Amino acid sequence: MARAPSAGDRPTHAPVPVDRATVLRHRVRVQQLDRPAGSVTDPTDAAVLDAGVQDTGPDGALWALALRGVAVHAGDRPPSLAYAWSVRGAPHAYRRDDLRDVERALRPWSDADAAKRLFDAARPLRAAGIAPTQALAATARAMHAVVAHPLVKGEVSTALTAAMPEPYLRACRPCGTTHVYEQTFRLAALHAGLELEPGTSPPVLRRIPRWPSSQVARTEPAPPGAPHDLVRTALHLLGPADPALVARLVDAPVRDVAARWPTDVVDVEVEGRTVQVLVDDLDALRASASSSAEPTVRLLGPYDLFLQARDRDLLVPEAAAQRTLWPVLGRPGAVVVDGDPVGTWRPRARGGTLGLDVTTWGRWSRDVRDRVAEQHERLAAFRGLRTP
Repeated sequence: MARAPSAGDRPTHAPVPVDRATVLRHRVRVQQLDRPAGSVTDPTDAAVLDAGVQDTGPDGALWALALRGVAVHAGDRPPSLAYAWSVRGAPHAYRRDDLRDVERALRPWSDADAAKRLFDAARPLRAAGIAPTQALAATARAMHAVVAHPLVKGEVSTALTAAMPEPYLRACRPCGTTHVYEQTFRLAALHAGLELEPGTSPPVLRRIPRWPSSQVARTEPAPPGAPHDLVRTALHLLGPADPALVARLVDAPVRDVAARWPTDVVDVEVEGRTVQVLVDDLDALRASASSSAEPTVRLLGPYDLFLQARDRDLLVPEAAAQRTLWPVLGRPGAVVVDGDPVGTWRPRARGGTLGLDVTTWGRWSRDVRDRVAEQHERLAAFRGLRTP
């Protein structure tokens, strides 16, 4: 296992200065947002699948892939993709062939990490002398036994509630009943060898084909740098960053993230803050100081990975714009130009047409307006609709 970096591992040279625009363009390129529409036929050929693509909202993971050049449309369910609850308990799309490595990567790194991921479930479990990591494993074993065939989430929850002892359960006022804590339920599912049936609402859980029984409810974490390592993947796709930023992204303690921090990194200074980038990504970051001849304009979905970066002050410097883009409820999508958010958008479907309610930040050039109109048409075609 790789050791945690120490002061002796730190580069002795001054941090490489990088400006905000360079960082945003770098993320656009490393996340492949600059690939032409429909230029990729293999649904698994997208770097963001290494981190999982959040499948939240009407367009979800497939629109995120379409924005990265993958030839998919709303309602497509490529068998090479699989869906599972993962980081932050949210549904994500992954390459089906990667699921076993993804499950290993998602195992908690410590009991403190497991407790942070489980939120309010951790306190009653610890009060009962049950370690959070043990609780995830016990819940996973019970879920695997319950889901012998595809079941709707509510059916799984009812059966699981009957099988689990009191410390695992909570009285839920919105539901008017008692059931297993939501985050425990969601985070245990993949460790139980369960996936989400695509396109189901309420979600249907089913066993992942050929999932080895020896991998059900395992708790030992994968070593740093193993396939789909959460820290290294986040640093690659959302770098430059530091342990605090990545910890907020994956809902883990900073201490655990720092202990798994790669040693092959270089210090860079962005807007007065010293962060790090992987050595292998430094040349690409430097190359992003130059803008392309034609700007990359995209209509990012509300939960696109690009918008999940936790350095929101860098991504959207204005506080008022931050509140607009990341409200407590009902997030809009973001209009981005070379990675720079310049406004928000919300879809408005009616009678076979798809309109957009767009809010602009600052003055847009005619070129940007034309490119947003093109992206509007692209989104409508993705949904099988037309523009007004």
